[in-house]
Amino acid sequence: MTELVPGGNLPLPGGIVTVRVPGPFDVSALITDDGGKVRGDADFVFYNQPAAPGARLTGDTLTLDPAGLRAGATKVTVVVSPADPGTPLSRLPAPVLDVTGPGGRLLARFAPPRPRQETVLLLAEVYRRGPGWKLRALGQGYADGLAGLARDFGVEVTDDPPTPPAPQTTPSLSPHPDGFLGLVNSARTAAGSPPVALDARLVSAAHAHASAMAASGRLGVEARDGVSVYQRLTATGYTYVTVGEHLVSGPRTPAEFVDYCLRTAQPRQTLHDPAFTHAGLAYVTDHRSGDTYWTALWARPLTPAELTRTASQVVDLTNRERARHGLPALTVDARLTAAAQAHSTDMIARAFYSHTSPDGSHPWDRAAAAGASRRSIGENIACGQRSPAEVVEGWMNSPGHRANILKPDFTHIGTGFAGGGSAGTYWTQLFGA
Repeated sequence: MTELVPGGNLPLPGGIVTVRVPGPFDVSALITDDGGKVRGDADFVFYNQPAAPGARLTGDTLTLDPAGLRAGATKVTVVVSPADPGTPLSRLPAPVLDVTGPGGRLLARFAPPRPRQETVLLLAEVYRRGPGWKLRALGQGYADGLAGLARDFGVEVTDDPPTPPAPQTTPSLSPHPDGFLGLVNSARTAAGSPPVALDARLVSAAHAHASAMAASGRLGVEARDGVSVYQRLTATGYTYVTVGEHLVSGPRTPAEFVDYCLRTAQPRQTLHDPAFTHAGLAYVTDHRSGDTYWTALWARPLTPAELTRTASQVVDLTNRERARHGLPALTVDARLTAAAQAHSTDMIARAFYSHTSPDGSHPWDRAAAAGASRRSIGENIACGQRSPAEVVEGWMNSPGHRANILKPDFTHIGTGFAGGGSAGTYWTQLFGA
């Protein structure tokens, strides 16, 4: 594996190569000829247009087949920008590019200097040299965003109306498809819910999932590539305290999509849910069947205050159930809380769902490791529930979990929550006596 510096290059083997930039970034690519210009908008690969001949974008990974590029293409420039357009690159971790060849062999890694005032970074280029192809590390920044970059490469850019401030935009890059936000917020206002804001990270994750569903020709929270829509969202750097999704095929426009959601009880409840503050929508057509696959994501970001509030609500609801049965309230134990939080996070990180961790540890082991000295330990876990009320209700409807909540001997409690993984949310309660 070669560690590249700006300007460094290496020959690429024949066949398909992948370029991955993990973290809170949007990856895009520009396909150009010897003159350094695109032929048209179809040569711009990004989250709302994830495929071109010889190039396909899936989440944070760009797959390139140089031999399959359109006629006349001699260069593919790999670009990164913040997944959240309002965040400067200087406030994010420095992007790291990994290049993998056939068979999954890591060929090269490039970690450019941390950007300063730049908003877009040209990270690398794959270019033809004689009969073969090479990779060159760049690390060149742009201060005027994707619009300025696109303009320099020949993509048509127009200006928005002069409402201050008057940013320049590239129409094909807009995460605001066909009035979606206005339709949604009008419906939410009528239902008494606050408006949501579009978030580019949710749009990016929605597009990656819609693309995966279109590629496999089926709807599902987990696509055929084995990645869930929640994993795609957390991969963008967006952490959430609650999340909702609409996965639909059939509507032809965002207006038809919103109308479908409003005509059906559960989708309508999600669209109206006052807990959500952000949204993202994307749709991709499977050109083999003509079916259009839609993904809408709804979320509220996780902050320390939100995590504390969520844990407190779980404890309060648990103690209400105990009070109904004449039992004393449980007291929050910081050490049990730390162990419960670590277990919820670990279930996502190591992709398991069990009281027994992959290393063989049990609830009492985790409590002891966190410093808890309770003589008796009990644990409830759950996944997929979207609120404290929903998870406590589920536990109370399960005999084993209910027994823990109502066990007279327990005196203390800790609660953990994490978002992500295949189920979307993971909850842990640790009880101690």
